[in-house]
Amino acid sequence: MRANFGRRTLLQTAAAGSIFAALRQFDFLSGLPSVSAQEAKPDPKIVQLTPDIEPLVRLLEDTPREQLLDKVADRIRKGTSYREVVAALLLAGVRNVQPRPSVGFKFHAVLVVNSAHLASLASPDDQRWLPIFWALDYFKDSQARDVRENNWTMAPVDESKVPPAHKARAMFIEAMDNWDEEQADVAAAALARSASSDELFDLFSRYGARDYRSIGHKAIYVANAWRTLDMIGWQYSEPVLRSLAYAMLAHEGDQNPAKNDYKADRPYRENLSRVKQIRDEWRDGKPDEAATKDLLATLYAGSSDDLCGQVIEVLNRGVSPQSIWDALLVGSGELLMRQPGIVGLHTLTTSNAMHYAFQTAASDETRRLVLLQNAAFLPMFRESMQSRGNVGDTKIAELQPAELSASSDEALEQIFRTISNDRLEAARQTLAYARAHQSPDEFMQRARVLVFLKGRDSHDYKFSSAVLEDYFHVSPAWRDRFLASSVYHLRGSGGNDNPIVERTKKALA
Repeated sequence: MRANFGRRTLLQTAAAGSIFAALRQFDFLSGLPSVSAQEAKPDPKIVQLTPDIEPLVRLLEDTPREQLLDKVADRIRKGTSYREVVAALLLAGVRNVQPRPSVGFKFHAVLVVNSAHLASLASPDDQRWLPIFWALDYFKDSQARDVRENNWTMAPVDESKVPPAHKARAMFIEAMDNWDEEQADVAAAALARSASSDELFDLFSRYGARDYRSIGHKAIYVANAWRTLDMIGWQYSEPVLRSLAYAMLAHEGDQNPAKNDYKADRPYRENLSRVKQIRDEWRDGKPDEAATKDLLATLYAGSSDDLCGQVIEVLNRGVSPQSIWDALLVGSGELLMRQPGIVGLHTLTTSNAMHYAFQTAASDETRRLVLLQNAAFLPMFRESMQSRGNVGDTKIAELQPAELSASSDEALEQIFRTISNDRLEAARQTLAYARAHQSPDEFMQRARVLVFLKGRDSHDYKFSSAVLEDYFHVSPAWRDRFLASSVYHLRGSGGNDNPIVERTKKALA
């Protein structure tokens, strides 16, 4: 779900504080036309894309970083569309950035494309290019890092080994179960050529949620890849699905997981059996706020087994799965509050991806499995946080609102100023603001504007897109607290502006 906001409302809101007066500098983004891509000669050593997009992808790959924004701006003026730019951005990342050794790090150039797109969708028309231009520049940084590390490039698929359509699914399942990269690659190519996105989603989402390696990035990649392909077109799916299969088989540091019993894989194996314990009518339960509180208490200190067992018990006594998702999403926010940082923020981006899979999967079993896997992952996140240092004792249900200006504009100015130096106080202020205002629209717009102005990392886009979307996936009784937890990784109004804004302005001048 997303919200649309008018430019007039945004400018009226922004006028209250000096930081938001900077919105006027975005006028240069309005009224852009587009262009067809030039012809480019194929390289037989790398995977070739469809002729309509290959030249634009080559432009992104071959243009030096300091020139790329100008080159793309020129193409936009001549007719290249938003959809084409996003497609080229995704495919350039897939072809040039290896999703190893962990599905993260430099590979965020691919993972962030959908998040940048969601930020664009929720922005006024005249600001819609900003997240995409930021992602273009970020791709060049990741491409350079990949070159320094091993200069990986996706090679063409081995056509002699691609199975016929009627054997592709079985081969893919066998390859993924056995962690066989070569077989998975050719099977993924065959599936991209013969199966629909709906047929494939359950299959890929199950393997994306299979193991805890890469702290949720496998599930995030599945969700973001699907959402981006749904926008740019499934004619581009083959290299993406090949990259995705390769990423989901990452297990660096471990021997073949199919022949070992690693902690990262145990919840999935156990949950394959647990899903059968859930009653057939599990989707027809009633909301129960007390059940949500009980699940939060278990998440605070319990194990993966404890939480998965409690989820099954709650479903079987007639509680709605929405009450469970309230606990998982709000609990993810609580974990971030307990230890702000890289692991804590991924509790929310992973839960966002898992929730998308839960909503999108056609199979009832896949939905149950993804729900249980999300429950299993959160205590594992907590354990990962403990290995990084102190984990606080914050309980989101006990958060108390702070005193705040009655004026909406002044209150927002106060909140985002406080975010820069005191996250807990900003959370208390946000809780007070959310209780005093029926709509979070102005809060969300200011949060997005500050990501545009201040964001310097892919997680600024990934996190803000996930958490602002999931606000609407949480029940009204918990939304205010969930929004309050978001300030632990949103950008405040302090600090320097991102230089990409000025570079984008110059490119489009």
